[in-house]
Amino acid sequence: MAIRSRATIVTLVLCTTLASGGWLMERGLRGTGGSGSGAKLFSKVMALVEDSYVDSVPEGQLYKKAVEGMLDELNDPHSMLLGPDRLRALTESTSGHYAGVGIQMDLRDGWITVVAPVSGGPAERAGIRTGDRIVEVEGKSTSGWTSDDASKALRGPPGSPIHLMVERPGVTERIPVQLQREEIRVSPVAHTRMLGGDVGYVEMTIFSEASARDLRNAIEKLRAQGMRKLVFDLRGNPGGLLDQGVQVAELFLDPGQRVVSTRGRTEDATLEFTDDTPQQWADMPIVVLVDHGSASASEIVAGALQDQDRAAIVGAQSYGKGSAQSLFPLGTDGALKLTTAKWFTPLGRSIDRPSKSDDDQDDEASPTRPAPVRVKTPSGRVVVGGGGITPDVTVEDTVRPPAERAFEQALGKNVAAFRDALAAYALELKGTGRITSPDFTVTPEMRNALYQRLRARKIVIDSTTWARAEPLVTRILGAQIARYALGPDAEFARGLRNDKALAAALQLLNGVRSQRELLDRAATLGAATKVDSTSRK
Repeated sequence: MAIRSRATIVTLVLCTTLASGGWLMERGLRGTGGSGSGAKLFSKVMALVEDSYVDSVPEGQLYKKAVEGMLDELNDPHSMLLGPDRLRALTESTSGHYAGVGIQMDLRDGWITVVAPVSGGPAERAGIRTGDRIVEVEGKSTSGWTSDDASKALRGPPGSPIHLMVERPGVTERIPVQLQREEIRVSPVAHTRMLGGDVGYVEMTIFSEASARDLRNAIEKLRAQGMRKLVFDLRGNPGGLLDQGVQVAELFLDPGQRVVSTRGRTEDATLEFTDDTPQQWADMPIVVLVDHGSASASEIVAGALQDQDRAAIVGAQSYGKGSAQSLFPLGTDGALKLTTAKWFTPLGRSIDRPSKSDDDQDDEASPTRPAPVRVKTPSGRVVVGGGGITPDVTVEDTVRPPAERAFEQALGKNVAAFRDALAAYALELKGTGRITSPDFTVTPEMRNALYQRLRARKIVIDSTTWARAEPLVTRILGAQIARYALGPDAEFARGLRNDKALAAALQLLNGVRSQRELLDRAATLGAATKVDSTSRK
């Protein structure tokens, strides 16, 4: 067994430029030296197109189109060319650093709307608040800007000055703001809190350079507040650095326990990663939350802790990103991201979800779709491989109420305008100063005020459909008011009320004294949910 070294891990990273995530190994390009009939055919066709095609196409574009066509024909959504902009975005996401003013923003009604300033960043120090609209940057109106436009204008070299003009709810005059861009660090740990009793909660949104360190610090702070059981939320986490995925898993595993392995055609793509450090909280029961957006490094962590009987997995089937990509630098052209291996959980499960290049792969019984593989953990629990990490306890809304479907159909193509109306009304309420806590009640008057604003924007929903969708409207309106009036932390706190997966996690953890007891309870509850879901079919 080859034990992985820290130096080896650093060379292997997970790509997060797509929601699916992906692994990357940065290596130099090897020469192919191909001079066979295929190369001759390509050269002949290239020359004919260049000389005789009805429209003139620059030679450089022809080569690029040929490369893109070749990659497309691999039928692999994870192999692609990354241009300089996308490569830069990848670097920012995996490093957790960028240079700018430090704000979370949305585009609402055609304006840059501040969701929250980054704590300690230049925007916060300059007095920018949740709900502010940035209406000018360097004297230029931001009306109608795209997200890319806003990002390019607000980011820049550290120390460079920038002048903004801000509109604030409840303030009649525009507010000039002058600040300097700085290096901004975005923590991968988005939320931490005690959930009552001795249960703590940590949400991680990406695996970037400081993930393991930030997670360790967050857990230690919660332990100081009395946490003895953990809910670790990886829902919607698309992946990140492999080194961090391995280190995060190692926080909860013991020396000698395998974390993950990769297998490819080349020696440097075939690796095994095994823990070599003792865990700090061996007596702490853990529930990991996953969903369809949990991919790549998230699945490495969930798969390792499930296979090693260290956590109960709750939620929905994860994405199923089990192939590894190598990153080949291409100089000023960016980089090539190419699938070079597949990864496997400690028990040898491949969780890769097949790409649907054939129509029959939508069929569960298709001969091209691999059958689920069932293996036993060290304690004798049965876990399933193939198509993502299968939770021990499945919690997801598989059937949506007819009233919600009818409401969405009534909105039709007006979804973006509906979101704009929500934000505008939330900002209006912020200006009144009435919203001071995330525990506010959404009243009939609030719902009616939103309904009238929709009608003013020519968004017509009949009163019956609106009334029947009251629970949905109440949840959405409450979340958006909390978001724009109080900030994303308030929105998050309010959202915990209706979180079914979190409720299931708390039910599992209630009263348990050990991880073994937690897993036994998860097995019982998981079996019950399987029976219940079968009975509804």
